[in-house]
Amino acid sequence: MSDKHSIQGKVVLIAGGAKNLGGLIARDLARQGARAVAIHYNSAASKADADATVAAIEEAGATALVLQADLTSAGAVEKLFADTVAAVGRPDIAINTVGKVLKKPIAEISESEYDEMSAVNAKTAFFFLKEAGRNVNDNGKVLTVVTSLLGAFTPFYASYAGTKAPVEHFTRAAAKEFGARGISVTAVGPGPMDTPFFYPAEGADAVAYHKTAAALSAFSPSGLTHIEDVVPFIRHLVSDGWWVTGQTILINGGYTTK
Repeated sequence: MSDKHSIQGKVVLIAGGAKNLGGLIARDLARQGARAVAIHYNSAASKADADATVAAIEEAGATALVLQADLTSAGAVEKLFADTVAAVGRPDIAINTVGKVLKKPIAEISESEYDEMSAVNAKTAFFFLKEAGRNVNDNGKVLTVVTSLLGAFTPFYASYAGTKAPVEHFTRAAAKEFGARGISVTAVGPGPMDTPFFYPAEGADAVAYHKTAAALSAFSPSGLTHIEDVVPFIRHLVSDGWWVTGQTILINGGYTTK
């Protein structure tokens, strides 16, 4: 990577940065020369993953900060940024990978399930963008992970894709509002990914279908999107010299769903 497209010396905050895609992004940006990487995890179930990611960040030569919180309240997101600023300085890069999947027919979704999906996928994203706008340094980068289902016409994911869909407009609005400070705001929507985040929501028949559904499935080791292929793309979007903003970019959006 040239100096123009550098991560060198940057401070990074990643919500959901303990494992899966978020954890791999954290490791990658540390290896690319970030000065400090703050990672967030939700609950004790992810503590071991968070510890492993912290060790990898430090091994790469960056300062690591780990923060635990349920980000479904505005106050928790505000504290996440405040604690990061106090410990390692204002972030240059803020990435939100937090999300929750529910695959269920609309007629069977309860009010409590809808409220939880809305809180995790939409509310958290909104207040993450708000606090990013207040805390990210000028000329910084803000990115949210959404889903390629935003470009799909499919059943059973109404509460998942439906509560990720508002993030498209949040992204456009934030791009307009933060752009005068040189801040790029984007959203990335990967296709079904070969991680533990994907499999629990799917039955065996649906997993088999996803592994053959995309035109490029035959060229993927698992038939699914691999996070190792998504990370370099995100690295470019959040590095110096790239000014894509206000866009939702679908990766492997050719997947259809069953």
